Order: sequence, then structure tokens, then C-alpha cells
Amino acid sequence: MDPDTPRTTPRKSALFDDYTLSEIRRAASTGLYDIRGGGAKRRFPHFDDLLFLGASMSRYPLEGYRERCGTDVALGTRFAKKPLELKIPITIAGMSFGSLSAQAKEALGRGANAAGTSTTTGDGGMTPEERGHSKQLVYQYLPSRYGMNPDDLRKADAIEVVVGQGAKPGGGGMLLGQKISDRVAEMRTLPKGIDQRSACRHPDWTGPDDLEIKVQELREITDWEKPIYIKIGGARPYFDTALSVKAGADVIVLDGMQGGTAATQEVFIEHVGQPTLACIRPAVQALQDLDMHRKVQLVVSGGIRNGADVAKALALGADAVSIGTAALVALGDNDPHWEEEYRALGTTAGAYDDWHEGRDPAGISTQDPELAKRLDPELAGRRLANFLKVMTLEVQTIARACGKTHVHNLEPEDLVAVTVEAAAMAQVPLSGTDWIPGKTDR
Repeated sequence: MDPDTPRTTPRKSALFDDYTLSEIRRAASTGLYDIRGGGAKRRFPHFDDLLFLGASMSRYPLEGYRERCGTDVALGTRFAKKPLELKIPITIAGMSFGSLSAQAKEALGRGANAAGTSTTTGDGGMTPEERGHSKQLVYQYLPSRYGMNPDDLRKADAIEVVVGQGAKPGGGGMLLGQKISDRVAEMRTLPKGIDQRSACRHPDWTGPDDLEIKVQELREITDWEKPIYIKIGGARPYFDTALSVKAGADVIVLDGMQGGTAATQEVFIEHVGQPTLACIRPAVQALQDLDMHRKVQLVVSGGIRNGADVAKALALGADAVSIGTAALVALGDNDPHWEEEYRALGTTAGAYDDWHEGRDPAGISTQDPELAKRLDPELAGRRLANFLKVMTLEVQTIARACGKTHVHNLEPEDLVAVTVEAAAMAQVPLSGTDWIPGKTDR
């Protein structure tokens, strides 16, 4: 070729991008699938694709400094003698001691308590630090049964039966040996330092009819005081919600695929389940069809990051939301303060997802005592409480702008979508039209 002839700029494949090529090379070199934490990193339609229609001429807004906008919510009003009375509609999701340090679990309890909401144990049992600093603590009842005992069930304020998780519906949890310390091993009755993988289904029931019996057992153990939650992954939300109601749930926790995890196969995180936005409306429809909407409360989780996300979930029909990854970031995870150490691990702040390796410089997703000491539970708890306060104020700001005296008065009519996909998933009109894809004619 004539050296003076202009060269065509090399073009990389959209299908075989740099990350895909690196994954092929890694798999070919190691013969192992990739394990990581966090949630899906692919771009899906999400709450950012929805907008609120604030008050103008046809709606009357509320004055933020003079007119009240309520944020309280009661969870478990169907059967439980003692429903959870929360000041805000934002709860802390289940994250285990084992995946997180004891200091992190204490900080989550402190932050939730200061904000007037609940936190959740996660797999592996209840720690004294978490119980001691959580006024309202939800106890997760998982297939593994690690650390489970009737005394802790009675100490809890609610019980969450975990059927599925958004990051891995149909799959069990993982905890690698480097995070199974003496204390974790004792709580879970496991050998120290040996990898463990939790079961993907409960050992003592196989369907909704059996689950109904299990729910009754849990009510009897706790003298019908505690609300019983059922947590489902975002797979078949209409039918899973309906069957959870049939099984006797007081509360349904619906976790979309943008929800995080401590560790699982990346192919699971990225390719199994449905986006959170696609799950809410079918679940609400199931509750409405059974005349159970607002009677059985719906808690939505999976990629909730700010008050706008909360407000949109509530407008679509949720009673509350639950946050996990955002709560860890509020505590101090993935903070640029530790950038040098993140780089030494081969990653960077904001991309660190090797939570299963137990080397978190922030002292959050680790069992290394020296790293864990870096996290001050009191300071981290205050940071979380500040974050929850800001989220709540943001929800109120939006609700007032829509003319609502309570955040639960937000409704689908207050929303439009800016993409066809989001309009179809959320079942709200495409902006500038009255068209709901799949629901109305163009």
C-alpha cells in the first residue's frame, strides 16, 4: 500500500468488546467462571427513564415549609400482632455477618435506628452488635439455615423468608473460605477457612402449599407477633407475588436484578432475572387482583440509589423500598480515600466488586480484623443516617411538587417515561403521548 494512502481507522467489535475479549482470555487461561459481588453492570431501563409530572395549572402543589407530607409506613398489618412502624419508607436490606464485618453490621443498625427504620440480618444469623443497635431488626430465614435458632427468631421484630434474590434468582449464596473466620465458622457451624455455597432452595418445603405450613410454624414460634415477609427475586413477579399472598405473607419483598450480592457467578448477575422496573407493576397487579394491595405491603429493592428512585417505586405501587449497595457506599465502601489500595488490588474505587475476597480496604466486606478496625461504627452509622435523611427529604420534595400530603399518595398518573422500553415496563405513558406500549393503541 502506498504509504501516503490514508488508513482506515481500526474498528472494534460492539459484540466482542474489550471486556468480552478479556473474559474469554481469562476463562481460557483459568478454566474457572468469574465470581464477583455487586449487581448487574449492563444498562437496563431503570428509574432514571421515568419523570414526574409536577403541579402546574391542573394540579396544586404543597408548600414545603408549611404543609406536612407524611413518610411513615406500617409493615405487617395483615396478620401480625406487632407490625413494624417505620418513620420512613426506606429500609436496609439483608446483608450477612460473614459477607460484612461486625463493625459494618453494627453501623447499619445504628444508621437505621437513627433514621427510624429497620435493618435486616442476612444469612448466617444475628450478631449481638446488630441486635443491640437495631430497634427494629428483620431476621432472614434462608435455605442454608446458617445460625438459625428459635431464640433469635423470637428476638427479631420480623422474619423474612428468602425464596429468591434479585442478583441470583434460583441460585444460592457463596462465602469463600478466606472470610470464614473463627467467629463466622462458629455462628454458621462450618469449618474455618473452607468455601461454602448455600442451597438454592429450602430443605423442608418445595412449593407454595408447603410454604404456607412453614409460615404457620413461624407464626406459632413467635406467638403471631412478628410480621412474616417473603422475599422473591425478579423472575415471574405476578405469579410469585400471588403465591406469596396465598402462603400467608404479611409483606412481600421484591428484588430486581439490579440488586447486589456478596458473591455469585457473574453470568448469573448479568443474565438471570428481570430489571427492577419491569417487576413492580406485575406484582402490584397481582395484589390488586387479589384485593390485597396495601393490605399486604410490597417492598421493592434492586438498584435504589436516591430519593427520586424511592418516589418512583412508591408511585408505581410499592409501600417501601430496601437499599443494600447504596447503604454500603454511605458507610464508606468504594470511597476514593482508599484509591491507592484499590489499585493495588487491581481495581479502582467505584468498580470494586471483589467483596468475596475479604480484602476491602474500607473494612466493610471483610473479616480481616485489621481492615475491619478501619470502620468506625458510630461515624459510619451517622453517615448512613444522613443519607437516609436526604433520601427522605428528596421523596417529600417530589411528593409535595405533585400535590401529595403523603408519599404513598404518589401514583402512576404522576409519571411519564422517556423511552419506549421504560413506558412498557412501568406501564406509564411515553412522554408527550398518551401511549402505554402493550396497553393502549398508538
